Amino acid sequence: MPKTVLVTGAAGFIGAALSQRLLQRGDRVVGLDNLNDYYDPSLKQVRLRQIEAAAPAGAWRFECLALEDGAALMALFAEENPAVVVNLAAQAGVRYSLENPAAYIQSNLVGFGHLLEGCRHHGTDNLVYASSSSVYGGNRNLPFHEQQPVNHPVSLYAASKKANELMAHTYSHLYGLPATGLRFFTVYGPWGRPDMAPMLFARAILAGEPIKVFNHGKMQRDFTYIDDIVEGVLRCCDKPATANPGFDPLQPDPATAASPHRVFNIGNSQPTKLLRFIEVMEQALGREAIKDFQPMQPGDVVATAADTSALEQWVDFKPSTSIETGVDAFARWYRDYFNV
Repeated sequence: MPKTVLVTGAAGFIGAALSQRLLQRGDRVVGLDNLNDYYDPSLKQVRLRQIEAAAPAGAWRFECLALEDGAALMALFAEENPAVVVNLAAQAGVRYSLENPAAYIQSNLVGFGHLLEGCRHHGTDNLVYASSSSVYGGNRNLPFHEQQPVNHPVSLYAASKKANELMAHTYSHLYGLPATGLRFFTVYGPWGRPDMAPMLFARAILAGEPIKVFNHGKMQRDFTYIDDIVEGVLRCCDKPATANPGFDPLQPDPATAASPHRVFNIGNSQPTKLLRFIEVMEQALGREAIKDFQPMQPGDVVATAADTSALEQWVDFKPSTSIETGVDAFARWYRDYFNV
């Protein structure tokens, strides 16, 4: 019998790509998404239609459901009893967290708490959940590695992801729930989110409009291609977290525990200057960008870079797609999807 995997945020960028890969390899997938209007829901609907069209009969179920609805979520757990849960549902976006903090508290904290309760009461074998590179806050000690402290977030979004790691660790400690947190680093690629830089840049460049370049271009990101992210998530789905037998409470390792909880960076380990990323985008689209240099935005960070050696040691995988390859694939998809 194929195992049942519950994917929350299944209509989202990463969730849709992961759901397709799980179905391709023979798993049964229950997708959950609230289809909110943080960005255009029509893109989410197209992603869902793609999944449904390719899914074998009986292998795909979708529920329009918010994690905040604890009763409905618990009923879904009781009905499906998923062996693996991948939590990709969240109120996303650093800048939006300055405008609407309540959305992050409800989805990322209350909703995640309901999900943990579902896993606890229905014997889930493995929880894999999305954290974020934003937990490193204003840390300038690059590359980021999991042993570094993450106690100084600079946005509520980052604080909510740090809280998810603490909540998951607690459930792992108290109830033996195997849980793996993945700190994603600037995910991009085909079917990406319209609120993120690649989509904003592509739209403006092709329309001949200025693109906003924050901190006057003095930014650096560890851009990570969607296929690499999905591969890392899949491998963690297949290898539940275990306790660290050498965990020392006198010198605790922030990335492991005496219970089955682990945290990993998942990034490309090839940090790219923002102006270089724009240059690659210009080449892929065949147009020059009009740059509107702006100051640093509240809640943003100057640079990110991932040390992924722990993930590589754990699941024998290291993201490696170059930005040239990834941006070219994104640009071809963008032109085709928007017919420009």
